[in-house]
Amino acid sequence: MDQRYQALCTWVAEALEIEKAELSVVSGDASFRRYFRFQQPGQSLIAMDAPPEKEDSNSFVCLARSWREQGVNVPALIKVDLDKGFLLLSDLGDELLLPYLNPDSPVIESGNKHYAQAMKALLKIQSLKPANDYALPLYDSALLQREMALFPDWLLEKKLGLDLSEDERQLLKASFHALEESALAQPQVVVHRDYHARNLMVVGEELGIIDFQDAVQGPNTYDLVSLLRDCYIVWPNEQLESWCRDFYDLLSDSAERQASFEQFKRDFDLMGMQRHLKAAGIFARLSLRDGKHGYLNDIPRTVQYIVKVSAAYPEFQELTHFLEQRVLPGLSEKLGASS
Repeated sequence: MDQRYQALCTWVAEALEIEKAELSVVSGDASFRRYFRFQQPGQSLIAMDAPPEKEDSNSFVCLARSWREQGVNVPALIKVDLDKGFLLLSDLGDELLLPYLNPDSPVIESGNKHYAQAMKALLKIQSLKPANDYALPLYDSALLQREMALFPDWLLEKKLGLDLSEDERQLLKASFHALEESALAQPQVVVHRDYHARNLMVVGEELGIIDFQDAVQGPNTYDLVSLLRDCYIVWPNEQLESWCRDFYDLLSDSAERQASFEQFKRDFDLMGMQRHLKAAGIFARLSLRDGKHGYLNDIPRTVQYIVKVSAAYPEFQELTHFLEQRVLPGLSEKLGASS
């Protein structure tokens, strides 16, 4: 193993006041963070390696402490050294939510149960009080636009090699502006920002929540669309709308909701387009810049989400046509994806 791994083992041993700590690899993610498990009889902990020159762990630490104190099931902080980029956390286990979900099953009981848990936890997140030592960034116009720009910059131009005309650039600019306006007009709440089935852990009757360090104050449909229109799984439209309505009903006692379900569903759909434009660009960037090619398999599904949703709204018909005529053929050629 590398030097940081050896340094992490030494740090964990010192933190636990033991002679030696052996760590086993748990996983990495789309960032530069790495996770390891320490086990001894009666105890299992997670050690996080987040190189400080590449990852700022202060938000994770502040939010973990604040959210856990307010009843959200996030990892407990056992030991923290921000200068080294080492964290020791409680262990929420290995059971990701994703394998429990099967949209092809004639009985969607598992989805009903686990999404009910996820929506209950999400409702709690949206009503969290601010941390005393950390102010959430705003999901503002600049951030929304930077995220959507990843789609033409990394997927269309760098990955697919498309030479966009001025008309196409203007079409994307107008579409992005419409999506930005919709996002900013929504009730603004605490947003996890990556609330999907690979960041939710099955821990008894309450889901564990990880990867929350990029939380912001933003649109109230963002996390719900991340969950229900997950880049890694597709549900029938009727089932998805039913869950969407379930969450809207959960908001009945909250001032932070749209005036009608129809408006909520429209906000949900347009928020999903914004998120999936960002995600498709990020997946391409992970491959091209970071050498993480596994995410390429998720791009066709993610773009199909954008196509299907945009087709339902007259103001996005030109975008739908562009995606169908220019982007889907490019995906088929470069990634072997079926359009």
